[in-house]
Amino acid sequence: MFPKVVAHRMQACLFAAAVAALLAISAHSSAQDHAQRLILKDGSYQLVTKYEVIGERVRYFSAERDEWEELPKSLVDWPATEKNEAEQHEQDRAAAESAVKLEKQIENENAAAAKLPEVAPGLRLPSDSGVFLLDNFKSQPQLIEVAEAEGDISQGSKGNIFRGALAKQAVELPGDHAKVQSHVDLPSFYLNLELPPAAAAPQQNPQSPEAVVPFDRFRIIRTQPKPGKRVLANVTRNVSGKVSQEQHFEKTTITRLNGGWLKLTPAASLAPGEYAVVEMVDKEGMNLYVWDFGINPNAPANANPWKPEAKEAPPAKKPNDQGR
Repeated sequence: MFPKVVAHRMQACLFAAAVAALLAISAHSSAQDHAQRLILKDGSYQLVTKYEVIGERVRYFSAERDEWEELPKSLVDWPATEKNEAEQHEQDRAAAESAVKLEKQIENENAAAAKLPEVAPGLRLPSDSGVFLLDNFKSQPQLIEVAEAEGDISQGSKGNIFRGALAKQAVELPGDHAKVQSHVDLPSFYLNLELPPAAAAPQQNPQSPEAVVPFDRFRIIRTQPKPGKRVLANVTRNVSGKVSQEQHFEKTTITRLNGGWLKLTPAASLAPGEYAVVEMVDKEGMNLYVWDFGINPNAPANANPWKPEAKEAPPAKKPNDQGR
């Protein structure tokens, strides 16, 4: 989902540019020297900033030549000039209203963004849904979006894995390593998957957004290496019909944050290796769509990290200001 994050940041920049342009148009339209067309009967026009009728002559200031000029009043198509002027005023009014609306919308978006959890100084979670890893690469906090990966069942049909439905099968991910690698052994995951109300249990303390959420819908599994694959789980059923599942769950804590976000954190440091955040459909099933990652402090930088916003440097002091 990282392209959505980039798209939002680009949209915000374009948004600001549009506002600036519209504000400039609005300011220009309200200024005294706003250019307009003095339309002539032969279909041509003079671009003027102001004009006045003096007897049978029209005196105008040319916007193209920056000087006063005159022409006979009889040459001017007054109905067309007045119509054009009215249309220009309407366009200026609409542009000014659009600028005000855009400013208000940006204010609302900025206010909403300020309410989103700040996971590191200058680094906030987006308003989009998704799963993000808070990493730290070369002493810089970074948000990395973790894409969904589909687990494959070694035998039988795909779907959720439910007790009693399979004989002996393994749930596997292709490849030896996940694309996303955490450089820290105690990573934090932020999830916002627009869960239905029934899926979320109440907090222990409704007054505290950091209270522990008493449910294990999301968990962390350590995968087992296999040539060209990573095994998420093994499910077996003996002749008596009893089913056993082998999954290497890590102990985790989960808290609820503002903006619909959940924070999933291992209870202890994770050893180097390959893992996945999984969604438990119920007490006996695991969704095949997971978010895989690895723990490797020596891994190269992750692609498309979301970094803290750079703060503007304070203006340099003038030489005569030093020592004051």
